[in-house]
Amino acid sequence: MKKMVSVVVAIVVAIAVGFLIGRSVDPMSGAAAVSSGSVDREVLYWVAPMDPNYRRDEPGKSPMGMDLVPVYADEVDGQAGVVSIDATIVNNLGVRTAEAQRGHLSQRIETVGYVGYDEDTVQHVHTRVEGWIEKLATKATGDPVEIGQLLFELYSPVLVNAQEEYLIALRSANKQLIRASKERLAALGVTSSEIARIEKERTIRQRVRVYAETDGVIANLGVREGIYVTPATEIMSVAKLDKVWVLAEVFERQAAWVNPGQSAVVELDYLPGEMLHGKVDYVYPELDPKTRTLKVRLRFDNVAETLRPNMFARVTIKGGSVGNVVHVPREALIRGGSVDRVVVALGAGRFRAQPVTVGIESGDRVAILKGISAGDLVVVSGQFLIDSESNIEAALNRMDPSSDEPADHSQHREEPMDHSHHQKEPMDHSQHREEPMDHGQHPGEPMDHSKHQMEPSR
Repeated sequence: MKKMVSVVVAIVVAIAVGFLIGRSVDPMSGAAAVSSGSVDREVLYWVAPMDPNYRRDEPGKSPMGMDLVPVYADEVDGQAGVVSIDATIVNNLGVRTAEAQRGHLSQRIETVGYVGYDEDTVQHVHTRVEGWIEKLATKATGDPVEIGQLLFELYSPVLVNAQEEYLIALRSANKQLIRASKERLAALGVTSSEIARIEKERTIRQRVRVYAETDGVIANLGVREGIYVTPATEIMSVAKLDKVWVLAEVFERQAAWVNPGQSAVVELDYLPGEMLHGKVDYVYPELDPKTRTLKVRLRFDNVAETLRPNMFARVTIKGGSVGNVVHVPREALIRGGSVDRVVVALGAGRFRAQPVTVGIESGDRVAILKGISAGDLVVVSGQFLIDSESNIEAALNRMDPSSDEPADHSQHREEPMDHSHHQKEPMDHSQHREEPMDHGQHPGEPMDHSKHQMEPSR
């Protein structure tokens, strides 16, 4: 008898445990628990935990098989595009804010450039006759040269014949012939000192010497000994280093800010901590077609030759200023394809993505012509995550039938697209299991389903 009673008690306990487990996995019981636990909180809708776009008017399962979570009325701000974030999450995201300020904003251009030769001092060396370079005195680019220094010796049959004609004219004592021969030598590039030597010594040289006409360095050397040259051949170029140019590139949107005479500051990694102060010397008339930038030239004295061509430079050009405008940190601006935005902090963990009209950008500040006012707090760190969530909320609010939009979206509200159709109603593969496809059929031809439907299954 006692054994019978024990069995009955065990059965009753098992039934009770099963009933409790059934209630714990029942989604409706979860909804009842939410309702009972939150009597004073109104549930607006239910969303999937992994997809906020998946909304239902009643509890259930998400396409991924997870329980839908409720969204309460006190968690959603009444204004479109406003999101509420818990203070702990705001702290974990590292959200920082800055105040929009009103004041004058200088048209300050921060760009880069490079050091170049002062092209006013560059001398290109060419010959006026064809011939051969038989002796090259300067053999490397960058070698220093002084005025009057021998550069190279040229052998040219044309110059040899011109010297012989001049000697013949000297022997004839014909003043007109002497003058013509002398002018021909000068026209072919023979120096006056060489012409005087020929007249004094009455001898010719097979190789004519060419000397430097200015001090500087060899900026470019295009020949080697023994090479045949023509008047079109650039043998070398000589440039001075006592003056240099700094060529800076300005973005197209800032092209109207720069004018000759504006002050500029140049910094180089070669001279850390030093600032070179100069002025804009020239603004080039056209933009580079590849980089879409405007080239600006600065001129600097370089007596100590500390600035060397092709050095990288950071250039700051100080322009005028724009009147009393609202401006925010540049990092707060979210650039969009058609609309620019900033995320405004409304307080109490509420944020809104606010479209703005952008003005000039100067240094680390950007002017806001329309959208926010001075004193508004804008998010400068973590704004992209908040902006993404705000856009989702705004899009969902536009689908809400209670919105002021004239379009009737009630059908989408009451009967939203069921993304879980394929999971809740799996494809019936029984037909394919009973009647497999004939693999002898051509892959490009569609399968004839009528044949399988008319013939009974064997």
